[in-house]
Amino acid sequence: MFSFTFLAFVFLLAQEATADHVGMTTTVGTDHHVRGSIGAIVDDSNRAGKEQKVAMEMAIKDFNDRTNQSFDLHMKICRGEQPIQEALAAWDLINKQEVQAIISPGTWEGASLVAEIGNQAKIPVLSIADSTPLWALKRWPFLLQASPNQNAQMKAIAAIVQSWEWHQITVIYEDIDSFRSGVMPHLSEALQEVGAEISNLLALSSFSSPSLSKELERLKGEQCRVFVVHLSLPLAVQLFERAKEMNMMEIDYVWITTDPLTSLVHSLNASTISSMRGTLGIKSYFPQENPNFQDFYNRFRRKYSLENPAEEDNHEPGTFAVQAYDAVWTVCLAMRESSKGGKQLLDKMMLSEFNGLSGKVRFLDRRVAPAHRFQVINVIGKSYNELGFWSDRLGFSVTIDEKSQYNPSMRGLGQVFWPGGPLITPRGWTPPTDAKPLIIGVPTKSSFKKYVNVIRCNSTNTTHFDGFAIDLFKATVERLPFYLPYNFTSYNGTYDNIVKQVHLKKFDAVIGDIAIVSKRYQHAEFTIPYTESGLVMIVRARPQSSSDRAWLFMKPFTKAMWVLIGAITVYNGFVIWLIERKHCPEFKGSGLNQMGTLLSLAFTTLFSLHGGKLHSNLSRMAMLVWLFVALVLTQTFTANLTTILTLQRLEPTVRDVESLRKANAVVGNCRGSFVASYLEEALEIRHRNIKSYDSPEEYAQALRSQEIAAAFLEVPYAKLFLAKYCKEFTTAGPTFKVGGFGYVFPKGSPLLPEVNKALLNVFESGKLLDLETSMIISQRCVDMEMIDDISSLSPSSFWVLFLLTAGTSTAALVVYVVAHKLFGHRTIWTLVLAVMRHWWHLRKSFPRRVSITERSGNFSNTYNSRTQV
Repeated sequence: MFSFTFLAFVFLLAQEATADHVGMTTTVGTDHHVRGSIGAIVDDSNRAGKEQKVAMEMAIKDFNDRTNQSFDLHMKICRGEQPIQEALAAWDLINKQEVQAIISPGTWEGASLVAEIGNQAKIPVLSIADSTPLWALKRWPFLLQASPNQNAQMKAIAAIVQSWEWHQITVIYEDIDSFRSGVMPHLSEALQEVGAEISNLLALSSFSSPSLSKELERLKGEQCRVFVVHLSLPLAVQLFERAKEMNMMEIDYVWITTDPLTSLVHSLNASTISSMRGTLGIKSYFPQENPNFQDFYNRFRRKYSLENPAEEDNHEPGTFAVQAYDAVWTVCLAMRESSKGGKQLLDKMMLSEFNGLSGKVRFLDRRVAPAHRFQVINVIGKSYNELGFWSDRLGFSVTIDEKSQYNPSMRGLGQVFWPGGPLITPRGWTPPTDAKPLIIGVPTKSSFKKYVNVIRCNSTNTTHFDGFAIDLFKATVERLPFYLPYNFTSYNGTYDNIVKQVHLKKFDAVIGDIAIVSKRYQHAEFTIPYTESGLVMIVRARPQSSSDRAWLFMKPFTKAMWVLIGAITVYNGFVIWLIERKHCPEFKGSGLNQMGTLLSLAFTTLFSLHGGKLHSNLSRMAMLVWLFVALVLTQTFTANLTTILTLQRLEPTVRDVESLRKANAVVGNCRGSFVASYLEEALEIRHRNIKSYDSPEEYAQALRSQEIAAAFLEVPYAKLFLAKYCKEFTTAGPTFKVGGFGYVFPKGSPLLPEVNKALLNVFESGKLLDLETSMIISQRCVDMEMIDDISSLSPSSFWVLFLLTAGTSTAALVVYVVAHKLFGHRTIWTLVLAVMRHWWHLRKSFPRRVSITERSGNFSNTYNSRTQV
């Protein structure tokens, strides 16, 4: 219905239109034997249109000369970018000039009307508008986009933003549909991929707006100082001149221009370009070292200067000229291979593939293949500096060498001269001032006032804020590298709602015991957690059952310790039994009897002294050392066991969540927190079995009265609660992984990275631990200790004693065995005495040195003559 009404309207206008309405027609080509005609609509009132006009005239002439073909180019000149005039021009080209294809104007508003007319007439329309919405290609089957889409260019801009770690961007654009539907989605998506976002949008009409100064003044008052400009050349010139007058081209400001503007910077005069000093720009790259381009470049300069003598010496071709030249060649090549127009010509155009001035020209899904390389420029003084290149495959590079390594940052491209002349990279945002301090929301419904406590004093009409979260934030602000003024404002609502207030710009930030939850990221972002993360179950505690205490006597020593005590006891008993068995008849008898005697002797030595009954000094020495070690062990065991028996061991009344579900028990949680939804969704606890409480005292009372079987608290809360009620309650079950507490900032806030760095400084300085310790100490329960807190003693605590007794017994055993083998049943002291006497006689009788063999023989003879003691 819309198409029929629109065409009828255009038909009526065409019937009454004069040459002034339709526009002047210029025909370029041969005068005879014409094979086909091409239509083009150009606005030569601006630099882009002038370049396109000259380039298309050169293209049709070059094609006819090089291929010996005869094609005409009928060019309609429509000044002032009037879309209805462009529609009338398209109607005239189709019905009067009988063209087979149309190259549409450089604006999408005009191109969309031409596409509608061409689609009805089944005439292919090649659009060279800077952006074409995706839906347009679906709506008009005969429309092709001859200019690259904006996705890759927006990625290049996002890469610049990422290189300098900016997080918020203000976009200034021309208020046309092509930007909103064709450019904005790509830019927003590209920025999100690098952790940035669009914080402000400024839409300008195509004409000079009297409110431009007012809008710039509003942006000047915002924190964001990074501006992306996507405007036509005339409107961009007005913007930068006005921005310079308002001191917005000074230190701390960043300006980035997109391809439609950057591609025409070369055409600006010295006074105009000086107002853009310090800006960065992205423009399409085309291989200028190509001989064909060099020839085109020189001829274009001559032709353009002849047709536009009033302009300064700025006659170089830009992106618009190159794209228009390749567009004419695309149509001509397709018409040369097709004898018919309409659908057949459209198919041939979509299959086009040739080396044009812009590089390889081919179509993918009725769009020319996207540009993969862009040039990065920096406006300096009255000219600009070509910093380098960006491509999706290589990132930033100084040259176009395909062998270059991937570099995601443009910091390696060389020195950038920023607005105002500094060499230091702008921060991209400005901190709040005393005139406009940060408005920080603080929740009033915290269940644990040790974290956040908001006290309203009606007599003085003031509000006091304190607590762990407040103190930590103040310590963090002190470590910021800049002055940050702020004011606290209380908020009496749920935690979810206070986070939404940041998204609604009611608060610049929110601090307090705000849990980091995934769904809250829809509205804001969080700092790194400043508390432990997790959710625990708190239940009533009861004394441990007697069955669990049956083996409590084993608790003082570890298993390894008990095994070692038993082994060393048996070993010492064996040594004493072996030495004394010849002197004690009770140690003799059958093997079974001796084994029993050995074990009895081993363990009775721990509790009685057998020194008077022992006959050998070796056994007495081993026994003495072992009794000393046994005394130490028994006293240690007694002390540790006494401590354990005097303590009360507690155990939870509920073991895990599964037992709660089976018993259909009621549980508690903090009012207004995310825990209730977590209990329902993750732990599958029924909604009617969940109760909310406002304070630790309410939790304790509900647990005591068995109103609830368990309370689910986040770990920071649980620490405080158990510190205060350590005798009555304990944790049970696993710790469920959830986010900790964090501070809330708007999405893409430039403050967020700085606050995170300052928080890390607070962590590393030990200030966080001091604040947390002082908070816990105020609630600490000092008169309760658990059995589990008393560690069992291991062999590592007594290894010296064990080494001493084992060494002594082993030494006694070795001496006994050696003496028994050499000298029979003689005591060690008799042996020592005999050795000394023998040595004395040898010294008196033989002053000379004798051999070892002689001494041994004499010693044996002397010893055998002695009486056995």
